[in-house]
Amino acid sequence: MPKIDIANIPVDTINMYPDPFHQPIKGRERKRLGNAVGLSQFGVNLTTLKPGTWSSQRHWHRNEDEFIYVLQGEIVLREEHGETVLKPGDAAGWKANSGIGHCLINRTNKDAVYIEVGTRSTIDTVVYSDIDMRLERDKTGGRYLRKTSEPYPPRKA
Repeated sequence: MPKIDIANIPVDTINMYPDPFHQPIKGRERKRLGNAVGLSQFGVNLTTLKPGTWSSQRHWHRNEDEFIYVLQGEIVLREEHGETVLKPGDAAGWKANSGIGHCLINRTNKDAVYIEVGTRSTIDTVVYSDIDMRLERDKTGGRYLRKTSEPYPPRKA
């Protein structure tokens, strides 16, 4: 098994959410560890949330399991029925199609770092619990849609 040279993995800050939903995610940085060794069945990311940053909009996946493990700092897990503070050594996970919308928020003045692991499903629907948006993904890519199925225009910047 090849050792991953984490220091040389590029930082990914890509966030494809349409306006204005991408704003809280600015400051999320991921190193795609799974990609570095060619994993295809599940993804593994080393993720840093800068102060004030969210991991995502609150969401759940129809076809993908998700798991996180906190390494450094403090993050708030926001779910359907409230918030839970997570510290180093804490973990959380969500089974596919659970309907439990979730996101992580760094409300501190220091970076928070965690590992995220998730299924790599070609076909998935991501439901965003608090906003008028869902992501439909298939073999040709992903499309952000309103609940009416009207597509969001691509973000300009």
